[in-house]
Amino acid sequence: MSGTKLVIGASGFLGSHVARQLVARGDDVRVMIRTTSSTRGIDGLSVDTHYGDVFDTAALRTAMQGCDVVYYCVVDARPWLRDPRPMWRTNVDGLRNVLAVAAELPLHRFVFTSSIGTIGRAKHGLADENTDHDWLDAGGDYIRSRVAAEKMVMRACVERGLPAVAMCVANTYGPGDWLPTPHGGMLAAAVRGKLPFFIHGYDAEVVGIEDAADALVLAGERGRVGERYIVSERFMSTRDVHRIGCAAVGVEPPKFGVPVGALSAAARVAGGVAHLRGKDTMLTPLNVRLMHIMTPLDHSKAVRELGWQPRPAPESIVAAARFFREAPRRSPAAEVSR
Repeated sequence: MSGTKLVIGASGFLGSHVARQLVARGDDVRVMIRTTSSTRGIDGLSVDTHYGDVFDTAALRTAMQGCDVVYYCVVDARPWLRDPRPMWRTNVDGLRNVLAVAAELPLHRFVFTSSIGTIGRAKHGLADENTDHDWLDAGGDYIRSRVAAEKMVMRACVERGLPAVAMCVANTYGPGDWLPTPHGGMLAAAVRGKLPFFIHGYDAEVVGIEDAADALVLAGERGRVGERYIVSERFMSTRDVHRIGCAAVGVEPPKFGVPVGALSAAARVAGGVAHLRGKDTMLTPLNVRLMHIMTPLDHSKAVRELGWQPRPAPESIVAAARFFREAPRRSPAAEVSR
């Protein structure tokens, strides 16, 4: 396909890598970012930059005009917010506005960045795209907003003929995690010798950032309309993630383990203190619950239908560790890419 490719949210971790891969293969690439967005992830790329946010209908229409594929990489991933309304506004209300514009245009594909948090849990074996979601209440407003967003995209396929696919992306690791992401921030602390302990029972699905971006690019060409694809390479303990990353840069990994239960108890205290102070804290019972609530996933559908061939995730963890050791240090922040 020779049409222009648009990446909405190209300033973020995943969006910047999607833009980079599209440019590298010779596509005509357009990006849409806010005027306040950092451009470190896309600096030096030959792209046509449009400015605006997901509520700017005119800017969206101008940016999408003439494009055949739109990659939507916008997410507010802050489950710890005391007031979840800003998260719902971005993840659901903003998306609704984008879908209304996209449905009016003759797109080949609308590639939506969803989350593995929209996948259900398996009692036996691996969960896949057909596993019914069974932990909506336990997931809090973040998971509820992500499930609602994905359902809205799927409804647009049926009701408005939008040629959309949903990409259920796992925890991503690799270079260019400037903010960083919450899980990337933990790895950054570990490889800098600033993480005093590891968490027993914190296991999660992981994938290299370049492989996640590759899955989105492939979905823009081959994804079946109305389908979901799991974008994850393997299920790993965070202890192993930190051990691999620290070994790559010659740093001792965290030696002391804290059970998830103990961390959850500490989170209840921290959450109460934060509430009294009127401030947000990342150490909340919900955040701890999200660390260990999911079960291993089957990504074979993406391999089979998209031709996706992810590299072993440890390779990307090594690249992430080296990036964090070399990159300027910044305080952890949410991955909010618009």
